[in-house]
Amino acid sequence: MADQIFDEDIDPEIAALLGTGVDTLTAGENPNADDFDDDSADSGDNGETAGVDLSVGKLPEIKKRFEKTPHQFLADPNYYKTALVGEGDISQRIHGLLQKYLNAKDPKDRSVFRQQITTAYWDFLSNVAKKTPGNLPPPKKFLLRFGLLHPTLISTETRDFLSKLVVENELNQPIYYLDEWLKGVGTGLINPSTTDEVRVAKGNNQAHMKQLFDKASGKLDGSKALLKAKSDERLNFEATLKDQFNIIMEKNPMHDIPNVNLPYNEGQKRLFNTIQDTLKNMLRSDHELTGYLKEYRQAESDVAVLHSKVEAEGGATSIDVEAVDTEFETVRQVAKMTVGRKGNHFPLLTSEYFHCGPNDVGFRENVIAILSHIESIDMEVFYRAHKNRLNRIVPFVVLLPTYGDMGACWEPFDKHNRATSRGRIFVPMYPKNIYIALLSAVADLRWQVAKEKASYYWMEEGLTGNYYQWFAAQKLKGNIKDYFVRDYILWMTKESEGIQKLEKEVRGAFWRFMPFSQEVKEKLKNRSYVYQELCQRDSNRAMSSGY
Repeated sequence: MADQIFDEDIDPEIAALLGTGVDTLTAGENPNADDFDDDSADSGDNGETAGVDLSVGKLPEIKKRFEKTPHQFLADPNYYKTALVGEGDISQRIHGLLQKYLNAKDPKDRSVFRQQITTAYWDFLSNVAKKTPGNLPPPKKFLLRFGLLHPTLISTETRDFLSKLVVENELNQPIYYLDEWLKGVGTGLINPSTTDEVRVAKGNNQAHMKQLFDKASGKLDGSKALLKAKSDERLNFEATLKDQFNIIMEKNPMHDIPNVNLPYNEGQKRLFNTIQDTLKNMLRSDHELTGYLKEYRQAESDVAVLHSKVEAEGGATSIDVEAVDTEFETVRQVAKMTVGRKGNHFPLLTSEYFHCGPNDVGFRENVIAILSHIESIDMEVFYRAHKNRLNRIVPFVVLLPTYGDMGACWEPFDKHNRATSRGRIFVPMYPKNIYIALLSAVADLRWQVAKEKASYYWMEEGLTGNYYQWFAAQKLKGNIKDYFVRDYILWMTKESEGIQKLEKEVRGAFWRFMPFSQEVKEKLKNRSYVYQELCQRDSNRAMSSGY
């Protein structure tokens, strides 16, 4: 049936490759409206992952990496047609270019068609992205998620692998495939990524009110997260106090004098002073909780007032197509960043370029497992300081179907909520080494968070200040962040194993400001005098008042 898709003189091998019983595409053909125009915009699985729970201490253990029963979406004979139709003339252009690309014999011609597909595909994909707030059919969903335009462009083995991946976000983590991410942005569950702020023209009340509403919403989100964290802290103190009282109330009867208990033992006596400290901590925590509650109520009131004003201006919609458009352009920029100038920018998943083993693909469960491993080494990788408190905030991770080798951080936190909002990093799904790709994204995040924390003094203080001073002393040229990312990868892959690859000054700064977990430190202490000396510095700082 391949002659129904392509010209009759197409190469027989190509016809066999793409022959799936798909009827000829007609320009402008549209699918059933029910497939895409669902105004209900169901929340799916994005709702909980957007919020931050500061009481969670680690990522979940991966117990289910694959489905036992593969789904059959990729076996659909109409996959290719469903993926293309309904997107206007650009669908027909993609269809024609793919035919020419696969049928080309001359490498130069093939290179030209390859470039044309790359350009046209992103325009085509932007049309698909607009439909993500509704209910996308599986072929369009997997087109966004995996870059898979036609199932026969990949091997049977790869199709079987993709068919076993878990489709839904069952672990409820802020790790998103591209279709899920765009849906979250379009339905308002996730704030759009920061872009260059456009100055609002005078008299544009709707845009001005929307900006104020976004800022107030960010403050409300931050206040809510801090309020819950402080409430949890007080609960922990209460539980501790209860345990301490239970120990004191333990009775030890005397054997020779009936109905008489022994005096308190030394452990029970020490608890009297400890209980006083616990009570002081409870009172302090409750005082801070009162302050956070006041801030939350004020922010709640501000949001309610501004929401009504935005509605009055006609700016409140359940589905924000403009936000999806803007976010898609951001994704397109980051996709180029992950690939690099000299990388493979071809946007389709094909056997020609896909050479990853199962453990090298950036699917959700694999990424969570690797991030958990990273956190076991760099124990403060996801922590951010706010009001003398370290808050653990796992960033949004967006999985991009590209052949890039490096991840990237787009923003370290939401501009409207610096306290508790998630940063956002983008990671290629088909790199040569997924661990290195994730490390580069995490390094970018670490650099930007440290730089924002130091503010005007980023060249003088903290992690960035120490690194900059070494960089300047070495008279190095180029982007300092690129050097930092490279050194962070060495820090995590070599130095954590006791293999000394960094300069002494860099190692010292990283040890101080990006400390390894205690388990790793104990292992390194016995490996070399270099690490033994660094551990001794930790002890000296711990004993000093300025630590």
